Amino acid sequence: MFSVFVPSESVLKKAVIEDLTALPESAVWIDLVNPTAAEDKAVERLAGIAIPTREDMQEIEISSRLYIENGARYMTATLMCHSDTDMPRTTAVTFILGDHRLVTVRYELPKPFALVEAKLARSCTPSITGEMVLMELLDAVIDRCADILERCGAEIDQVSHDIFEPESERHGHAKQYSQILISIGRKGDLTSKVRESLVSIGRVVAFLSAVVEGVKWSKDMREQLKTMQRDVSSLTDHASYLSSKITFVLDAMLGVVNLEQNNIIKLFSVMAVVLMPPTLIASIYGMNFKSMPELEWTHGYPFALVMMLIAAIVPYWIFKWKKWL
Repeated sequence: MFSVFVPSESVLKKAVIEDLTALPESAVWIDLVNPTAAEDKAVERLAGIAIPTREDMQEIEISSRLYIENGARYMTATLMCHSDTDMPRTTAVTFILGDHRLVTVRYELPKPFALVEAKLARSCTPSITGEMVLMELLDAVIDRCADILERCGAEIDQVSHDIFEPESERHGHAKQYSQILISIGRKGDLTSKVRESLVSIGRVVAFLSAVVEGVKWSKDMREQLKTMQRDVSSLTDHASYLSSKITFVLDAMLGVVNLEQNNIIKLFSVMAVVLMPPTLIASIYGMNFKSMPELEWTHGYPFALVMMLIAAIVPYWIFKWKKWL
C-alpha cells in the first residue's frame, strides 16, 4: 500500500488514491509501505524515478545506498522498529528526493513516520516541499534514537544497582542471575542496533550535506543539517559508551556468579575437612580387631563421641581464626 500527502492550507493532507493512474501532481510525499509492483510503476510514472526493490535496499555497500540517478537522490538508511518490545529489529528504508518531492519505501512501521505524519497533519508551512518533509523525518529518527538510548541507559543503571547492591540488601533472598544476564544481553543487542541505525543516519546526513552545495537550500535547512550531524556524532559516542558499560556490567555479573560458586565450593571443602577427623575416629573404633582395650571400657563410647566432637570443633575454630570463613 502507499500514502500520498498533499499540501492544503497549513496542513499536509493524506490523500486516498484508488486509481493508480490518478496520482496528484502536487504530492510532496509519497510513502510506499510493502508496495506492489503496480504501485511501484505508478509512482515511477509520476515521479520519473526508479523504485528500488527490497533486495536492492538490503545492499550494504555505500555506493548502493547513497547515490544520484537521473537527478534524484537515493538514500537508504537502517532504522529501528519494534524497539519497545523484547524483539527489536532494524529495517532498511529508502528516501528518494527529486523535483522537490519525497518518496519513501519501507517494509516495516518505524515509529518516527507516524509521528511526522501526525505532526504535519496538524500544522506545516503552506509551501512545504519534499526536502522539508525529509528533514522532519530525519530529525524524528534521531530523536527516537536518543529516547531509546536514554531508556537503555536508565535500565543499565538499574541492572548495575542490582548487581552491586550492598550485601545486607542481598542477604535473605536468591538473586535472579539468569534474569539479569538475559536483561544485559537484551540491552546490549538494543544498543548495538541503535548504534547501527545512527551510523546509517549519519551517512545519509553527510551525503545530504555534500549534495546541497549545488542545490538552493535555505540557510535554516543547511544549519539544521549541521545540527543533525553534531547530534548523530554525539549519540554515536554515547551508544559506544553504553556498549562499553554493558560489557563492564556483563563482566561484573559473571564475576559475581563465579564468586558465588566459589563460596559454595569453599563451604563444601570446609565441611569435608571438618568432618574428616570425626570420620577417622569413627572408622578406627568401627574396626573389629580382637585386641582393642577400649572395647571393654565402660566409658569408651562417650569418650569416642567427645573425641569426634572435639575433632570437628578444632578445625572449624582454626578456619575462623585464620578468617578463611
